[in-house]
Amino acid sequence: MSAARARGDLSRGAGSGRPAPIQAWTPSVNPWIIAASVMLATFMEVLDTSVANVALPHISGNLSATTDESTWVLTSYLVSNAIILPATNWLSRYFGRKRFLITCIIIFTLASALCGAATSLSMLIFARVLQGAGGGALQPIAQSVLLESFPPEKRGQAMAVFGLGIVVAPIIGPTLGGWITDNYSWRWIFYINVPVGALAVFMANAFVEDPPYIRDQRPGRIDYVGFGLMAVGLATLQLVLDKGQEEDWFSSPFITWAVVFAVVALVAFVVWELRSKEPIVNLRILKNRNFAVGTLLITLMGVVLYGSIALLPLFLQTLMGYPATASGMAVSPRGFGSILSMLVVGRLVGRVDGRYLIMFGFTVLAFSTYMLAGLNLDIAMSNVVWPNIISGCAMGFIFVPLTTMAMGTLPNEQMGNASGVYNLMRNTGGSIGIAAMSTLLSRGAQVHQAAIATHLTPYDPAFQQRMQQFKGAAGVIGGGLGGGGGGMPPPQALASVYGTVLRQAMVLSFLDNFRLLAFLCLLCIPAALLFKRVRSKGGPVAAH
Repeated sequence: MSAARARGDLSRGAGSGRPAPIQAWTPSVNPWIIAASVMLATFMEVLDTSVANVALPHISGNLSATTDESTWVLTSYLVSNAIILPATNWLSRYFGRKRFLITCIIIFTLASALCGAATSLSMLIFARVLQGAGGGALQPIAQSVLLESFPPEKRGQAMAVFGLGIVVAPIIGPTLGGWITDNYSWRWIFYINVPVGALAVFMANAFVEDPPYIRDQRPGRIDYVGFGLMAVGLATLQLVLDKGQEEDWFSSPFITWAVVFAVVALVAFVVWELRSKEPIVNLRILKNRNFAVGTLLITLMGVVLYGSIALLPLFLQTLMGYPATASGMAVSPRGFGSILSMLVVGRLVGRVDGRYLIMFGFTVLAFSTYMLAGLNLDIAMSNVVWPNIISGCAMGFIFVPLTTMAMGTLPNEQMGNASGVYNLMRNTGGSIGIAAMSTLLSRGAQVHQAAIATHLTPYDPAFQQRMQQFKGAAGVIGGGLGGGGGGMPPPQALASVYGTVLRQAMVLSFLDNFRLLAFLCLLCIPAALLFKRVRSKGGPVAAH
């Protein structure tokens, strides 16, 4: 019964957001060939959201950038990806969906080649912006093509394959990215998209076709002002988040004026969209209580998800000395947990109140994130793998019912716009989470370093003991080499102690960030009670 309801809901969602009614239409080729064509491009795009995480230390070292600056590689992609989402529906109608799909794949592929060839961080960030713009439309278009290519009785199978691809890509992304980085170069995590993208273009051109109701409909007027204000506001906000720490925040006139500019642009965007007859983002939909609560929670979910994904590889590589491959293997089990929980949640949605599923998911996520706050420099791989598996299980209990509850009280004609807003805020939350965690990591390390340094006095027994250890160890080495066994000079011994202080300060800062993310999850638990109860129609609108 639930499978039938899921297929019915997906069938209704397929036509949402388009003015022309869906007519009976059958593609001229096997739908599974079409599915392979659009899933190849989508898989490539989703893979790129996680494949670069484990390569950040290598990228920053190769391009002479700091750890904070290297995270721009992630945030620039997410922001441009989020900006293009609301315009996808209009652009598909204006250019034709097949033509727009192929154009997006070409942009994504060429931008990937440009990423691999980047000679500076600024060039890499520019290429990632282009890559995010090209990839932003791939998932929504792929979902629409799949829904319309399969008969209603097989749409559940098509969406199962689509969802599996979306989940599997983040699983293999960190491991694949780590293996390529260790064995070749970080540049090849981008170059590998070129042959895949070329094959995706060929298959899309050969097998994907526009239905009559796509070819014959008129696009209408695009909200250029609203789109421009949104793009400028989000881009400026991300610039503030990325450059704030480097410029010492509001002590910098540049950051101060950028904040003012971002606030003015975003406020103007909200006012314009509320007054526009054909807004590119229909913000009036936020009057729906369930959708407003769901949008808030998915934004916070983006902060936690992307923030933790950015922190953990940095911890493993910069402090634990893990190679990129091992770092990726430690993070990847999160995806296996997601697959397991989604199989369970798929049977529970419709039988158990979605609010309780969401509350359970955030509770488990808070627990798994707090487990990471107990890490130290003597941990084994299992201390990282198990929290990631538990975290992945929590994701399934959050994403599926959260999307169902958020969309469950909306009319079908608002589903397309709602999905754009929902995914826009998830990506925006992700970019804010990455930037915030990077800033707090640097600030926290400075605070802990100052606190620890107060104990580095001649009167502190632990300090004296560590100094003697460094001197003694150096003396043994020096004596064995014929150096007379004089030991390490006090300045060098002090420098070694200071290096230990820096490492410990950074560890404490990482742990503070994981505790903060866990606390954020706890805040989301009571927020789930704000939802009105929804009788599930089946599977949710897939989140990008």
